[in-house]
This record gives sequence, structure tokens and C-alpha cells, in this order.
Amino acid sequence: MTDKAGVLSVFHVCHPGREAEFEVWAQSEHLFERLAVPGFLFARRHREVSGAPSYFTYYLTETPAVLMSKPYLDRLDNPTPMTRKTQLEVVANANRTVCARMARRGHFRGAFVAIARFKRRQDDATLSAALEKLAAGTAVAGGEILAAVDGAGKPIATEDTMRAGDNRIAGALLIETLYQDEAEAIGGRLAKQFPDADVGIFRALCEIGRSDL
Repeated sequence: MTDKAGVLSVFHVCHPGREAEFEVWAQSEHLFERLAVPGFLFARRHREVSGAPSYFTYYLTETPAVLMSKPYLDRLDNPTPMTRKTQLEVVANANRTVCARMARRGHFRGAFVAIARFKRRQDDATLSAALEKLAAGTAVAGGEILAAVDGAGKPIATEDTMRAGDNRIAGALLIETLYQDEAEAIGGRLAKQFPDADVGIFRALCEIGRSDL
């Protein structure tokens, strides 16, 4: 495991007509529950502007090990009634990956984010150069590189069995911006540089940190 910050990246859609139920769960229970787990620092929800899927949730932890810790796994093994219903009936096509944050540039969070999701591990130098170049603009709030962490040995928790098998990414490059047009322009550049990546533009819906509880 690494001592870098951990990130749980979750992308998904909702079954048609069930979005309101998802919002109630996320806003009234789920984010508070996750931030109560030791080592969770921050959570942020996003909605798709272009690309897919519909929702992206970003959880920041002290290290990736937090996402394999006993307090977190105990939470996954004891889902609330609302969580059971949401995972079984509302959420679909989940892509859920434990990552290490390999690099971060910038001190701000943006209102929009352009994300390139990779199915295969990318060259570290290429990603670092792309991050440095894209994060240099004044309309860019910040950016980061994520790399999936090997989850071998992690037990399958009760909550994991409720979904029809999660997909995973190998990594991602995220660039956060102040304005939508800048995010869309960066998304175009990402799609051109990384033609095999899944590129999407998302807008921030809300965020919560431990100090907000």
C-alpha cells in the first residue's frame, strides 16, 4: 500500500425514474455515513454535463488503506435499509475503484471537471506532462492523477454483493475548472491526446468534509 492520499472514484447511472430516491439517500444519509468513517476526509458529488455515466462521486481519504480498513469494511458489511434499497434497486452500471492520488496540482476545487478514465495503466511521464500543461491555465482550479490500487485480498463485503459486479478503471486524469467552456475545451484536448480513454465533463453538485459534520 502507499502513503499517498486515497480516492474512491464511483461512476454510475440510476434506473429510470429512480433519481429522486438516489438524491434522498445520498443527501440525507450516505455522505454523512461515509465521512464518519475514520480516515475519510472529503466527499464531492458531480452530475454529467457531457459523456457518461450520469453521476460521479469522489471520496478523499488519508491513504488508500482507509478504503480497506476494518471500520470501512464493517460499514460495508452492515448496510442501512436505505442503502440496501439503493444498491439493489436504484443504482446501475457502477464503476467503483480504490485509487491512490499520484499527483495533485493547484490549490482549489473547480465547479466543473474534465475526466479521462483509462482502461489500462498509462505512462507516468505522459500523464505528469499532461497534468502540468493543463493545470497551468488561470481558469483551471486544480488537477490530479489517480492510479487504481490492487485490491487483492480485500474481502467481498455485503454491500459489494448487492450490485451486479462493479467495473473498475486503471486510472484517471482529472482537471477541475472554474467555467464549463474551459472544462469542455480541456475535455476535447484529453480526448485527442488519449483516444482510448473515456472522457466526460461533470459539474459539481455538493461537497462535504469532516469539519462540516
